Amino acid sequence: MRTINKKILILLSCFVSFLELSAQIKQDNLNNIIRLQYQNPKLQVDLAVGLWASPLPMDYDNDGDIDLIISCTDVPFNGTYLFENSSGATNANIIFKKPVKIGQGMKDISISYVNGRPRILGPGIEYKNFCDSVYNNPVDIFNVEEILALHPRKRFSQWKYVDYENDGDLDLIVGIDDWSDYGWDNAFNKEGKWTNGDLHGYIYLLENEKGRYISRGKLEAGGKPIDVYGNPTPNMEDFDGDGDLDIICGEFVDRFTWFENIGTRENPQYNQGRFLENDEGLIKMDLEMMMPVAIDWNNDGNIDLIAGDEDGRIAFIENTDKVKQGMPIFKSPVYLKQEVGNVKFGALVTPYNVDWDDDGDDDLICGNSAGYIGYIENLDGGNLPCWNEPKLLEVDGEVIRIMAGENGSIQGPCERKWGYTTLSIADWDGDGLKDIVFNSIWGKVEWYKNIGTKGAPKLTKMGGVKVDWGGKETPKPLWNWWNPEKDELVTQWRTTPYAIDWDKDGLMDLVMLDHEGYLAFFEKFQKNGELYLHPGQRIFIDADSNGGDGFLRLNEKEAGGSGRRKICFTDWDNDGDLDLLVNSKNIALLENVGVKNGKVTYKNRGDLLEIRLAGHSTSPTIVDWDKDGRPDLLIGAEDGHLYYFPNQIQNYRKN
Repeated sequence: MRTINKKILILLSCFVSFLELSAQIKQDNLNNIIRLQYQNPKLQVDLAVGLWASPLPMDYDNDGDIDLIISCTDVPFNGTYLFENSSGATNANIIFKKPVKIGQGMKDISISYVNGRPRILGPGIEYKNFCDSVYNNPVDIFNVEEILALHPRKRFSQWKYVDYENDGDLDLIVGIDDWSDYGWDNAFNKEGKWTNGDLHGYIYLLENEKGRYISRGKLEAGGKPIDVYGNPTPNMEDFDGDGDLDIICGEFVDRFTWFENIGTRENPQYNQGRFLENDEGLIKMDLEMMMPVAIDWNNDGNIDLIAGDEDGRIAFIENTDKVKQGMPIFKSPVYLKQEVGNVKFGALVTPYNVDWDDDGDDDLICGNSAGYIGYIENLDGGNLPCWNEPKLLEVDGEVIRIMAGENGSIQGPCERKWGYTTLSIADWDGDGLKDIVFNSIWGKVEWYKNIGTKGAPKLTKMGGVKVDWGGKETPKPLWNWWNPEKDELVTQWRTTPYAIDWDKDGLMDLVMLDHEGYLAFFEKFQKNGELYLHPGQRIFIDADSNGGDGFLRLNEKEAGGSGRRKICFTDWDNDGDLDLLVNSKNIALLENVGVKNGKVTYKNRGDLLEIRLAGHSTSPTIVDWDKDGRPDLLIGAEDGHLYYFPNQIQNYRKN
């Protein structure tokens, strides 16, 4: 009977999702916006939600296999989604169904298994009967402020049931991070050393005393409080098969820390933490902000890990049942697969539309938060096109990945695995082949030269684009701790370098934010047989400027708040001049309202749509899949998905 009820529940959930989808379609129709689909049923792609993934593996439909519930709290893909396992398999080769939304996205959500049954907790809350009611039956279990007040600068807290001392009742462990020492922004000295403190990640024990939880303070290991690098996501299970409960924690970046129980099941004591490793080295996730969950995923009697990555993907990390030097050996992460659905490339995707393979239709070259550059091939030139799965581009035979490392992000070493690639495609050196010009988390504008042939691109590193600064000191943002080379272009981070022959002299110029956040024109010229850029000229005027110099400044913030602007030029209103499209809550139109003495004035007409697509940032590019000669808009969003908006000129308001 329960199985029938569960099937009915799933049908109802699907119906609710259909109603939600219908409502979304109505909203989308108002905005005339479409989330791109692969339209390629042969593909199997990485299972993923949007930005951030909190996995809740469980047999949701009570059919004997493990499904995946994933909470995602981003914009615009916010929701809790069911990925149904319809194969009956219990290994890494499961192909999950496309996601069905069953609820809103919930932050700091965790799963605990009690007597084989899933229990879902949030901070100080249990969501009772989750499989039947999702988040509709919350019950308070602890005054959350008793813990959270101890760490006012926190980002994550995870709450889990465990019978800590094997006395038959349910205690609580709480993983919580603390950013007080770390701060956040702009704390490097002139040598590139971070002068603030580290991130902290602690575990509290709340002991059950006759149904009332009493805080016993921080758990210790090796004689001092457990303290990992933020976001501890603790999992307490018998990972090494010796009959007591050990601990594996995640962190804000990408590693897992193992704390061996060297006490007993009834009186746990924990050894100093060690990072999980195998023969391939430290076990690491591909990106950051991972969320590990302990579960016997493949039903072999060993406790594995299922971990959500920041870009919405989910990895299976298998426990091999081997122990080496007192530590269980896990395999390296394997990312799970799903039936093909939404086109996606990581998180904070930055698309550029171009016929990369010279086959007559337009493909997509994209950057993302992880620092990759991907090629998404248009397979049929249709309206809407059929797409191949993203392929990571290589340079000099190695996959392109730009990362901040310890001191490349102004916001500190916790961002070491982010790259935030943003790019444009152009024949930069005039040899007839398409090159890639890109910016990143570093704020260095660099390029990859195409040394292949037409239709068969092949890339090599060329370093930074060259600027002739006329013997003057190379400018840089005031907060950069490092100095650029004499002919480098170093500007604000995460802002599009837009390659365009602005002055129509046959040489490819550059338009982008300069080191102070003004939109600037960097003119290309030849010098001693080499191509250089002139220093940026502020030729763009803000029609809404009140006082000052009137130049168009797209970002006046400093340090971590600087840059972040994604732009493209097009004649959006079909009046014969180039308008400017800029990231906003979706995309804003800055209309070209006149040119005088070589200076172009732009009037901000506001957002093109009502829908919110940005939590962090969006990124625009222009397409014309319907071949009507009007520029249509493709928007990359923080969820890694791509949103298509056909141009209807009457849709924007002139003030």
